[in-house]
Amino acid sequence: MPRRTPPGRLQDVASAACRVFIAKGYRRALLTDVAKDLGLSHGILYHYVENKQALFELALVYATDPAALTALAVPLPAPPEGRALQRVKAWAADQATFPVLGAAAGESAGDPATELAGIIDECYAFIEGNQRMLALIAGSALDYPELRDFFINELRAPYIAQLTGYLRCRMAAGMLRPARDAAVAARFIIESIAWFGWHRKGDPGPEVITDEQARLTVRELLLAAFAPAAQSKSATTTHGPSLLGAPPGAR
Repeated sequence: MPRRTPPGRLQDVASAACRVFIAKGYRRALLTDVAKDLGLSHGILYHYVENKQALFELALVYATDPAALTALAVPLPAPPEGRALQRVKAWAADQATFPVLGAAAGESAGDPATELAGIIDECYAFIEGNQRMLALIAGSALDYPELRDFFINELRAPYIAQLTGYLRCRMAAGMLRPARDAAVAARFIIESIAWFGWHRKGDPGPEVITDEQARLTVRELLLAAFAPAAQSKSATTTHGPSLLGAPPGAR
């Protein structure tokens, strides 16, 4: 019969599962790896999850909504086929929304530098606020074809295409500085944000960069690269730290 377990203990298991799946990928990750991470015997994990599929389910719950762990009964049973992809799609529908970029797809509403600053802030907030989930998807996607297809073709590709179209339109109108290739420029923006908002957290270097320093500097440099000089300076000053605040994922 399923039983309740102390939330802190289940969260420890879920957190360790996240670390292992991110580091090893779905196929190579084992329950023994999670047990070793926690300093527990392999058999104890079966008090929490029925098998590896259930362990991945637990990791997904932790990555999307840690508070939801308190509602789970253990041992968590093996999920039905396709549940992991359903969870990822539900997360994307809730979190991967970009209204600022969507609103900018039409005619410019004003200062293009301020417009671009809003798009940068929106992308940064999503990546920084959802870095655990993004890392879990990226770490497991190669071994999980359905997850990989959704992440690349339904989540990432449409955003890149929308940002590329926006840049191409504004560059053609002379509102942003031209680039040799708008698609490469879009990837440059996204990858710059991804490294400072996400990947830098796992960098072994000794440099200490605060979250605020990273967010503000990335915005400043990207605006300097694409917005006319006077507008870039104005947008950087106008937006300031208040618009970036605490990332939503922390949501």
